[in-house]
Amino acid sequence: MSLGGGAVASPRSQAFRMAGLHGYAVEFSPYLPGRLACAASQYYGIAGCGTLVVLEQNDAGVHLLRSFDWNDGLFDVTWSENNEHLLITSSGDGALQIWDTAKPTGPLQVYKEHTQEVYSVDWSQTRGEQLVVSGSWDQTAKLWDPAVGQSLCTFKGHENVIYSTIWSPHIPGCFASASGDQTLRVWDVKTSGVKVVIPAHQAEILSCDWCKYDQNLLVTGAVDCSLKGWDLRNVRQPVFNLLGHTYAVRRVKFSPFHATLLASCSYDFTVRFWDFSKPDPLLETVEHHTEFTCVLDLSLHNPGQVTDMIKLHFT
Repeated sequence: MSLGGGAVASPRSQAFRMAGLHGYAVEFSPYLPGRLACAASQYYGIAGCGTLVVLEQNDAGVHLLRSFDWNDGLFDVTWSENNEHLLITSSGDGALQIWDTAKPTGPLQVYKEHTQEVYSVDWSQTRGEQLVVSGSWDQTAKLWDPAVGQSLCTFKGHENVIYSTIWSPHIPGCFASASGDQTLRVWDVKTSGVKVVIPAHQAEILSCDWCKYDQNLLVTGAVDCSLKGWDLRNVRQPVFNLLGHTYAVRRVKFSPFHATLLASCSYDFTVRFWDFSKPDPLLETVEHHTEFTCVLDLSLHNPGQVTDMIKLHFT
């Protein structure tokens, strides 16, 4: 599958299986091509423990590099932007955990301030910042500096659970959040306040992402099965509306290599690839799962590598 702007080819997949776990999030390392981390939970995150799985992919296949267990389900994971060995996960007990993949021990630090499940965590990519944002079912987002043992700020305004918090790759101190209150919100950490509130769907919004080539463009994916694009300069109506999924859109990601390409995964068991600049935007539908598809990421190193093409089977 090419997401670099060329023709779409049939994907070649490699599989990794881990019994008893359900994958909730996956992210490629920004440092090492072929290395990725997955946050997983037992019993679909409803009960049981969680596991952080660190994988290595090469020509011989996908191999387990290291795994770490937590006493509650893990729902999201983000790599450090200043240390290739560090990861942060978020969990169902309201906590964030910092892990060192070079050390086969428990977490280096645990932050627990949220009062309900933490469904999203993201590490800022803008130069000069070392900030983390988390989003929780307690309807708040929190700002963290991993060097400080407590949150720096709490953002309130959402009227339902927060499913996704994503930093802008362009604007320092700016992040977006998607919520069950059917809104997409953009926040400024310098003012501790919301900049934009977009009533983006008439359904819960499960995922959002920033375009890597346009600081004003975001995409949302929702329970109404649609993906919508939003230009922050005019939010009265979406700039694109992508239809094709038959169940809720669980995660959506813009391509790191092409301004108009993106990928989505859904509870309809499919992964879909889109080019919203085309009259017929759906490029490919990949049907290789037999259960809800929640995990999706695009490699920052290889235009043709998508984590769902390295099939992660949690059975």
